[in-house]
Amino acid sequence: MLSTKVLTTNLFIFAYLNEMTDSKKSMTIAIAWCLAWGKGRQPQFPLPLLQEMREALLNETEIPGEVAGIVAEVRRLEAIPEDYFPETIAQLQDKYPDLWHQDTKIGLVYGGATKIKQYVFESAKIQDVRGASALLDQINLIDLPAFFGLEPTVCDIYPDARQEARNWCQQVRQWLDKCLLENESEPKLSEVLIPELIIYSTGGNILAFCPAAFVDDLANAIEKRYTERTLTANSCAVGEKFRLLELRFGLLNDDNKLWLDWYLRQDVHTNPIVESYFGSSRDKQTKKKKNVEQLTQAFQERKNFNELAGKLAGLFQQRRNGNDGLGVNRSSRCYPPMYETHPYLIRDENEYRCAVIREDKLPGKPYLSESLRCKRIMGDKAKKEQESQWCRDTELDLDWEPGFVESWVSKFKQFLQDSGLWQDYYLGIPENRVIEAKRLEEIGKASRSEQIFPKKKLLKYSITSSNGFVGYISADVNNMGGYIQKQIKTPQEYQEFSQDVLQVMESSVYTALAKHLNPRKLENLTEPESINRNGRIVHPFEILAIGGDDVLLIVPADKALEIAQTIGSEFEKQLAEVRNGVYALPKTHDDKSVHRYQGENIKPSRCKLSMSVGVLITDYKTPIYYAERLYEQLLKSAKKQAKDLKDSYNYYGGTVDILTMKSVTMISSKVKEFREEGLTKKIRGSELRRYAAPYTLYELSGLIEAVKALKVSDFPRSQLYQIRSLLVQGKRTTILNYRYFRTRLKEREQRNILQKYFEEPWCQAKTNEGNIAPWMFREKVYETIWQDLVDLYPFSDETDMASTNKKSVTTEANS
Repeated sequence: MLSTKVLTTNLFIFAYLNEMTDSKKSMTIAIAWCLAWGKGRQPQFPLPLLQEMREALLNETEIPGEVAGIVAEVRRLEAIPEDYFPETIAQLQDKYPDLWHQDTKIGLVYGGATKIKQYVFESAKIQDVRGASALLDQINLIDLPAFFGLEPTVCDIYPDARQEARNWCQQVRQWLDKCLLENESEPKLSEVLIPELIIYSTGGNILAFCPAAFVDDLANAIEKRYTERTLTANSCAVGEKFRLLELRFGLLNDDNKLWLDWYLRQDVHTNPIVESYFGSSRDKQTKKKKNVEQLTQAFQERKNFNELAGKLAGLFQQRRNGNDGLGVNRSSRCYPPMYETHPYLIRDENEYRCAVIREDKLPGKPYLSESLRCKRIMGDKAKKEQESQWCRDTELDLDWEPGFVESWVSKFKQFLQDSGLWQDYYLGIPENRVIEAKRLEEIGKASRSEQIFPKKKLLKYSITSSNGFVGYISADVNNMGGYIQKQIKTPQEYQEFSQDVLQVMESSVYTALAKHLNPRKLENLTEPESINRNGRIVHPFEILAIGGDDVLLIVPADKALEIAQTIGSEFEKQLAEVRNGVYALPKTHDDKSVHRYQGENIKPSRCKLSMSVGVLITDYKTPIYYAERLYEQLLKSAKKQAKDLKDSYNYYGGTVDILTMKSVTMISSKVKEFREEGLTKKIRGSELRRYAAPYTLYELSGLIEAVKALKVSDFPRSQLYQIRSLLVQGKRTTILNYRYFRTRLKEREQRNILQKYFEEPWCQAKTNEGNIAPWMFREKVYETIWQDLVDLYPFSDETDMASTNKKSVTTEANS
């Protein structure tokens, strides 16, 4: 069963997903609708009869007689045993002749945005990045589902927005009918599409069934919607028609010869081309030739609904690359949207396109192009600034309106309300006094001041701030493609999987923010756009994206690591509880030996899926496009570490790579090159690394504890730097100097801090009971966390480390 916190995220999924708890029923309706519609653009049965069939399936009442045979065929398809797989095509024909001879094909459409980062991060300002992300989210989560008659569920805390959402979805459907209406005698596309046709639409892409005659129309509508709304974003959509039995057994060859009996031939399954499709003919571990049972299993794993999705993915890639000649009657995509420029015309702030207007009512009076103006308007709307006067009084009429947008903060508030964390987050602060942060400076300089309301004495903090630094957190699910390829075999499983991942991902992010953040007071703002907001109280975070398998958010630097660690651990914990543990690992699974940190309560991985996270801590003034390059490198490094640990230690858990960048000029090359050339040294056959990243989630918790312990004990920063300077002198010299330095510490408490939080859990020797501090050893490589301890020390927030911890350490020191 889902935990309470996971259940609360159901409010963020569309109403039809909440009402239709049975995904199997949804797929039954979708397939029956396509078959009952028939081959042509006109339905073979009256539309009212099709709607009656849909209602009967929804309510489990009697099916109309005219379509009862079609529904019986669909149920016969679904009744095929999961373990049934014919050895030859002839066996399949004899077993299910009625399904084999069903000549009405079912359309399947796949599409979404492409080159998303190029569109979102072309601007250096957070307002434009926010607007671009919100615009894509609107299309992905609201507009495309609205094609099928879906309306989003609006948070209860904003009931007035329900009518706005309903009106906007109605406009979207009117646009859909208008832009594709060629023959008035034909049914409108909004009448052809019903909610149950959607398989998933949660992460920048949509996969949906469709009556065969309207496949190209729907694909064209998806691409056109992205272009008309964003003006410059790239998008792509493709479709294909499939036979009924192909939904269960994958692609069926026209000559009915390429089946299991063909694949088991020696000259076939050893062919390199066939191996690239079905997998190697040799066992990965033993390197021996696979037996018949293994080859049969490999063939069966490929021949299911996932093979149809794979074909669409291939067509998607071809069309995305601008290749024509795919045998479809559609316009070319060789020429993506672009605007011409001129050397003597003023360009917009990004220097990419010609400006069309200068907005005098905005700070700095910026020049805006059409696409940049859309982003800026959407960014304001996403921050609930519907009354922005500048966009309503402009002289430029682009016939473009922002439409309905629901901010991530609104969803976060709903989560707080339904999960019972409202008081823990606000701590007595009136909700209407807390506003959304608009700029990175506000996140970096928002402080947990000693008393936000001195008169009421509602909230007391020790003075803490991020000193103008922010943390970029980019997360991605590990091995999601591999899991889908091996485990997801039916449309129903696709739908359930996409729902589960989105729900758990949102819940994990909101749980982490609620656990580690509280409203903060703006202080010392200096930028012209923000200086008049000094003294205001804000939500100190910015969520740019949650969807598919990606997360991107910006938080104060002093809480970045804790939030990243909680997101990863909560994702595994909550996903393992979904659907009676379908994603959980066996209880006998043990991968505790993978961790370099040997602290207390080491637990094995609990879930088959996990998240890798890249965390970049940098000054708020760092250009966003530059920060994006760095945290994406960190994310790739973390994902590579997760893959290597899975191969070597069978570790399924998450990983985190971190980088603290004190100045923009700190790294002029790639992160990997910076570490290899600047922080790695080879001496006497050993490799010394003055870094230990990436970390597992458990290791990261140990690193956070160590930094906080040093901060609580008031460990002199100059001595931290002194130890760091010793690392370049080699392993033995460093160990000797470290021990000499440690014995000269005057405070016994500080020596105990080093022993308890650094030496014992991190630096244990492999051959005896001693330690090799400040190093740790694994596979001919010596590493150390000391560099990260020093870098993270200024950003550590020790206020939530219980005072009893400090007292216990002091007691140990005096005993």
